[in-house]
Amino acid sequence: MASESSFDIVSKVDRQEVDNALNQAAKEVRQRFDFRNTDAAIAWSGELIEMEANSEERVNAVLDVFQTKLLRRGVSLKALDAGDPRTSGKLVKITASIKEGISTENAKKVSKLIRDEGPKGVKAQIQGEELRVSSKKRDDLQAVQALIKEQDYDFAVQFTNYR
Repeated sequence: MASESSFDIVSKVDRQEVDNALNQAAKEVRQRFDFRNTDAAIAWSGELIEMEANSEERVNAVLDVFQTKLLRRGVSLKALDAGDPRTSGKLVKITASIKEGISTENAKKVSKLIRDEGPKGVKAQIQGEELRVSSKKRDDLQAVQALIKEQDYDFAVQFTNYR
């Protein structure tokens, strides 16, 4: 009898890649001509990312530079939760955070999708902020991965621990 194969569905972000993207964006903001004399900056503020400039369009441009750097480093933009621009004195600021983990509600949605549309004999169980999918056939697991990749969730999805 064949043993069960499994993999985990997670939503994680490589913090080092985010940090590298932030440092690259900060360097570009300091060097670009169109950001001169706009007080534009981007930096960590604890667990949050603070972007600031002297106008709303400039701070949105800083956010755009940061998003471009994240994409180039392979970080999904679904993991970035950027707030709306707000005025703080002379500056306009945007605060962003990095979302990790699959909420119970989203895990239930994915689990229901696997149960309804996935191959028979595939089991999905919620384990904290991740989802373990198991089956006797590896082909079924690959079909589930393809099914999940087709969906457009509002969180980043990765597959780990494929055994």
